[in-house]
Amino acid sequence: MRITVIFLTALMLFPALFVNAQKRLPVIRANSDTVDIRDGNELKKNAWTINLKLRPDVYTTLGKNKDVTFYTDCDSITFRIKPGRSYDFIILLSGKDSAWTRITNMPPYLEILKHAAKYNTTEKSDVPKFTYQPMNDTNLIILRAGMKLDSIAGKGNEVSKIINLMHWIHCLIPHDGQHGNPSVKNAMSMIKVCKSDHRGLNCRGLATVLNECYLSMGFKSRFVTCMPKDSVFNDCHVINMVYSNGLGKWLWMDPTNDAYLMNEKGELLGIAEVRERIIKGKALILNPDANWNRQTSTTKEDYLYNYMAKNLYRIECLVSSEYDAETSAAGKKLLYVELLPLDAYNQNPRKTEHTSTKSGTIFINYKTNNPDVFWVKPE
Repeated sequence: MRITVIFLTALMLFPALFVNAQKRLPVIRANSDTVDIRDGNELKKNAWTINLKLRPDVYTTLGKNKDVTFYTDCDSITFRIKPGRSYDFIILLSGKDSAWTRITNMPPYLEILKHAAKYNTTEKSDVPKFTYQPMNDTNLIILRAGMKLDSIAGKGNEVSKIINLMHWIHCLIPHDGQHGNPSVKNAMSMIKVCKSDHRGLNCRGLATVLNECYLSMGFKSRFVTCMPKDSVFNDCHVINMVYSNGLGKWLWMDPTNDAYLMNEKGELLGIAEVRERIIKGKALILNPDANWNRQTSTTKEDYLYNYMAKNLYRIECLVSSEYDAETSAAGKKLLYVELLPLDAYNQNPRKTEHTSTKSGTIFINYKTNNPDVFWVKPE
């Protein structure tokens, strides 16, 4: 690898980006759109995919006074990272396409989340209404009977049934964050594959299975992708939000960690409430039996103030909560809504659409800054 020291003006490379016309940016070459990154002492293989649409495309690093190096298949470039600084450069892909790339040094995750407290509750949005498949759907009836979910949920009150179902999934299927989920993504199929192949599911798979179990029992629920601020990232977390009619609110349920959250009065909390309490430093109680794969206890400090503080920055879910929702099929449309705080990157476009060249599935994504639209109670 060699470090390229060619400089071009940003105006020549990006005529539309006149604000950078006077700033000279270093340029490295690439023929492949996959990039390795060394962040301090950690080498991340295939950590970055060059994106020509995001301008800039932002890689966020934590910590200070360290080197961050981008390695393409042709060149490399290294920056010495200092607190609060950003470093811009150009990746020239295949000798013709220019990707404006930025490395940003950020404070600890909790500080980042505190700056993301503001939304816009007056925003008018064209986000579609969230829908929930009724429990009399044929697939949900089969799931409920086949897995004996009435027995698993028990004869207690509504909240105890919600927790019992989460606990059952947590114990039934181990969490495996290192591998993908099966291609057929519904509860009956994934439970069968996990049993026959002696395997687990990642957090998205676990939340998908639990979501369908909730729907089959008549609980309105969604599985929710919790993401960091970075436009490109290697880690996020998927949990469930399930609506309690008795409490009149959404509840946080995390089958990966067998976790739910309470306030100082022991009242169960939803995702929005937990996020707000983390930001404001209010009391949060994690259920004492929260754990990972029944091997290690999940601690409140690491789970909430490190891991989830990172991942509660942006939140996304499907518009239609239903059985077999994310199994790919040609012509199938999957609609997602992402809730963004006001200081998030890439606020626009507010609606995007693309079709998978592999499966033919059509993905439509909406963005909103209005939490009332995202956390709306089910009808």
